[in-house]
Amino acid sequence: MDVIVSTLLLLFHVLSGTGAQTGPQSASTHQLLATLLTAPAAQQQPGGTVQPPSTTPGGAQTGTGTASGSIYVKHDPQPDAPEVKGIYVTAHSAGGSRMESLLKLVDNTALNSMVIDVKDDYGYLTYPTKNPELLKLGKPQKYIGNISQLMERLKKHEVYPIARIVVFKDTVLARSHPELSFRRKDGSLWQNGKGDSFVNPYRKEVWDYNIAIAKEAAKLGFKEIQFDYVRFPEGFEKKADALVFDKTKDKRVDTIAAFVKYAKSQLEPLGVRVSVDIFGYAASVPAAEGIGQDFVKISKHVDVISPMVYPSHYSTGWFKVKDPDTNPYATIKGAMLDTHKKLNPIGSYKPIIRPWIQDFTASWLGKGHYIKYGKAQVDAQIKALNDTGIHEYLLWNANNRYTADANF
Repeated sequence: MDVIVSTLLLLFHVLSGTGAQTGPQSASTHQLLATLLTAPAAQQQPGGTVQPPSTTPGGAQTGTGTASGSIYVKHDPQPDAPEVKGIYVTAHSAGGSRMESLLKLVDNTALNSMVIDVKDDYGYLTYPTKNPELLKLGKPQKYIGNISQLMERLKKHEVYPIARIVVFKDTVLARSHPELSFRRKDGSLWQNGKGDSFVNPYRKEVWDYNIAIAKEAAKLGFKEIQFDYVRFPEGFEKKADALVFDKTKDKRVDTIAAFVKYAKSQLEPLGVRVSVDIFGYAASVPAAEGIGQDFVKISKHVDVISPMVYPSHYSTGWFKVKDPDTNPYATIKGAMLDTHKKLNPIGSYKPIIRPWIQDFTASWLGKGHYIKYGKAQVDAQIKALNDTGIHEYLLWNANNRYTADANF
């Protein structure tokens, strides 16, 4: 079936020209992609390097995706889920005093969901666990001292709970098991400029470990598993030949897509949705072969795709805007139009589109290139989403301080 569908999609691209870029020309786009992957502006986000100071939600999706004359129907394991409007919550906030104010924010607004770190950006499990399968490779912390109590608290406040699991960026596992990571030729562990290490997406043990975490999160009561850092390190194509690691003959984009497909098959029987965070500009450029992210291939195998479309992460000229951070409406609208254009050809394989939007001020962009973000800027982003048919979103602020009076 996949072969037939892929062939039909390829034919569609050729006849309709949807494979052509609508923004910058191909060469400059590739250069911009490489720049964005390493730019400081890519720092404050899920799926970034560090964190400095739809379709039809709630039901099975049908469409034009066909195989052998039949209509494909994507099954939603959470058919009664609300239209998700959520916020990111660190494990420190979830297990600490700030949770009270965050719950109050959700109680008093149209926000209804929290994305909570279960495995964080360093690779730590954020709560104590006695699960022997997780303890083989994982290192639990007590950021969330009593996770069962937390889940009860979320239920009481009618919060739709999403478990964020950082997958292949895992310094903790890389240091304890270098054989599951990337090593230099002298045997030392590779790390990026910030001291972070990644584990090897080619290793099935890494897949199973992260899926085991997801399964426990599902049993704890999380309704959705959100995988982040589902990719190789930034600029990996420039490093690969100098590193020692196990690999197969599969392309990086196929390896990442295979992990997502496998995770979905393992988790769907548990009744939880699977979502993936992905760079926002992935919808506007060809597949990012270096880091192994293909927007379409990943989207096909998830219930929800969450492109990170923070205006601050687009450089000069994107969507015909000189400084995208200063025009959140135009930037978000352009990103969503590209997202639909990229995903419409896959018909009923198209997942729910739930973008990450910006609720922080990107002062690192420098004077004249950024503006202070507050109610007007958050409202503009939400309006751009609504104007392009998107009614779900997640707000990102690394410090978990959100604009309470926005028009959610």
